[in-house]
Amino acid sequence: MALTATTSLGRAPSQIVGGWEVGLVALLLLLYLGGALVNPAFFGSTGAFHSLLRDTSRVAIIAVGVTFVIVNKDLDLSVGSTYGLVAVVFARLFAPNFLDLGVVTSAILCLLLGTLIGLINGVLVTILKVPAFIATLTVLFIGRGFVLALTHGQAIYYPAKATSYPGFFHLGETNLLGFNNQIVIFLVVAVIGAYVLAKTRWGYETFATGGNEQAASYAGIPTNWVRIRAFLISSLCAALAGLMSAAQDKGVTPLYGVSGELTVIAAVIIGGASILGGRGRVAGSCLGALLVVLLDKVLREGWPITRIIKIGDEEITVNAVFSLPVGAVPVFLGLLLVVAVLIEPYLIRRQLAGRLWAWLRDRPPPPAYEIGGIAIEGVQTKGAMATDMALSATGFGKFLARRDALAIILTALLWLTGLALRPDYWWNLSNSFAILLNYTELALITIGLTYVIAAGDIDLSVGAVLALAGSTAAYFLKVLGADPVTAVAMGLLAGMCAGLVNAIVTVGFKLPAFIATLGMFYIARGLAAWFVAGQQLTGWPEGYNLLGRKVNDILLHYRISLPDGLLRSIAEVVSVQTIWMLLVALIAGVVLAYMPFGQKVYATGGNIRAAAYAGINTNRVRFFALMLAALCATMAGIINVAYFRSFNPVAGQFRELDAIASVIIGGGSIFGGYGTVIGALAGAAVITLIRALLQLNVQGFTMPQHWINVFIGGILIVAVLIDIWVRQANIFGRLRARLARRTRTAETTHA
Repeated sequence: MALTATTSLGRAPSQIVGGWEVGLVALLLLLYLGGALVNPAFFGSTGAFHSLLRDTSRVAIIAVGVTFVIVNKDLDLSVGSTYGLVAVVFARLFAPNFLDLGVVTSAILCLLLGTLIGLINGVLVTILKVPAFIATLTVLFIGRGFVLALTHGQAIYYPAKATSYPGFFHLGETNLLGFNNQIVIFLVVAVIGAYVLAKTRWGYETFATGGNEQAASYAGIPTNWVRIRAFLISSLCAALAGLMSAAQDKGVTPLYGVSGELTVIAAVIIGGASILGGRGRVAGSCLGALLVVLLDKVLREGWPITRIIKIGDEEITVNAVFSLPVGAVPVFLGLLLVVAVLIEPYLIRRQLAGRLWAWLRDRPPPPAYEIGGIAIEGVQTKGAMATDMALSATGFGKFLARRDALAIILTALLWLTGLALRPDYWWNLSNSFAILLNYTELALITIGLTYVIAAGDIDLSVGAVLALAGSTAAYFLKVLGADPVTAVAMGLLAGMCAGLVNAIVTVGFKLPAFIATLGMFYIARGLAAWFVAGQQLTGWPEGYNLLGRKVNDILLHYRISLPDGLLRSIAEVVSVQTIWMLLVALIAGVVLAYMPFGQKVYATGGNIRAAAYAGINTNRVRFFALMLAALCATMAGIINVAYFRSFNPVAGQFRELDAIASVIIGGGSIFGGYGTVIGALAGAAVITLIRALLQLNVQGFTMPQHWINVFIGGILIVAVLIDIWVRQANIFGRLRARLARRTRTAETTHA
């Protein structure tokens, strides 16, 4: 006898398709009609519609896999780099000027690579307990580093060899029915994904794990395997999309997959999935992908305009197309991600559309969905064992028990390593302070991020905020001809506005900090490129450049000359930004370690519920921590422009990775409740020295920059694992205790 799924509130919603998808279809029709009215030359053609479906196919296939991950209450930020890396690896394997393998062998190896990436993500998140956004963010940066390193920044094409394998490369071409074969592949993947998620045990286990993992575990569901399986599905879908792109373009470029994770996550959330887990449909994700790609095309294609060009005394009307400036599309996609995530708690869960429809028909409103979805929430303070060890230790053991001792020891060891490898370079005072200048920028960012992480949040936008502040200052200096004081003020205003948005969205709208700051990452980075039109700016008053000069340069600028001696030698190597960083570090360190606000930060990050019960305004603490992180990143951006005497839109790239690794290496906990400014500065020194050592010319060998970024990504993962298993779980202490118990048992038995 068939059973009909019902709840106490009525029939359960369909897991295949529902009213939300109907609304998305209506919105898509309106948007496409709007595009056809604005730009009929493009959107009014059948070719444009076919192009839309073809480009949507790859995004939608990845969205199918990411739907499983998000319904599981996880997040996969690595799909964009996986997509690009698979396409690049296929090109390296298949292209005749590289390994020149067959198409079947190349495709199988790429699918195995996708499987490996998914397995790494799943094991890191489930077995090793690394937060999903940290694990997959690190894999994103590592994958992006591999893409740039394997391509050397150049495109790889193989059109001649592709003609020998029509069976595979026909996947990217139009079939006899008049549409691209990628659309067929997308439909097959979407149908299979929708059926598996809605109608099979895999889907049931996914919804149960995402809705309440603890209850699902009690019910006998292998939740760790369910989550690993979702990451495998997501990575394989990204690998399949990468192969489809390689088949269509018959080559790859280093830009493959850039911002792909943002597009896919926005598509899944717009499709009705909940970032809190337990809700999502493949059909909605596919429609969300179609909507995001359509919006992207509308923005990129622009709309036709006419311009009047005057040649001599004659005016000529010229047809042109108005398109948005460089960086505008990432800004819009970042905003779209934040808005999409806000739709779920404020529209879907509260059933606003259904309530409005019921009110119009004068019927009882439908009940709102349950807010939360976690029946039992275990709140605990992390790292108590490390704290007990530090309190009970004496002498040098007290130093070793400190959470920041590892970073301090590593700093000394790395410095001695550099001295041993290149004493001629390392012992030179000017070279030492040149390394210190590179350290200053990272140290400033790390100071603010220490507060955020200690308060239990994360800020993924600090590098982009650095670029936004620098871009704003450069724009006012170069384009508007503003004075240095005005440029600094406007740079501070831009950066602090970004921090204010982060704080409001995170604290006010209760959005997870990693989602809010991920959106700001793309918004700020896009605005930075927008302001300077994607170009490098240079050439402004020397009065502004003094912010990045050495002390002696400033004295000479004001016609002050120091006599020869130790004081002048120091003034010639110490820069203003280093002095400023030390001042900021001193104030921030004292506040965090000895002032009431610092203790509130620790209490909020250690146990936010207990802190609220104790009367601490945890929202205010988190708000000011995010604002401080933005302020420190802003100061770093303003100094960056002065130090280099120019601004490049890629300024601050990978700084998020460096800063998070610095805080964790320096003793901070990714789960909050711990962190010192001294430790964070030591962690920043470790990262800076590692970069300096890897770039050091030793017997003619220097490691390329892209491989260094891959190496730093690995360091972040190791640092997080040390925090989780050594500092918090005290795995070595537990192992020693177990061995001691076995020894005592053996002795008792022998006696």
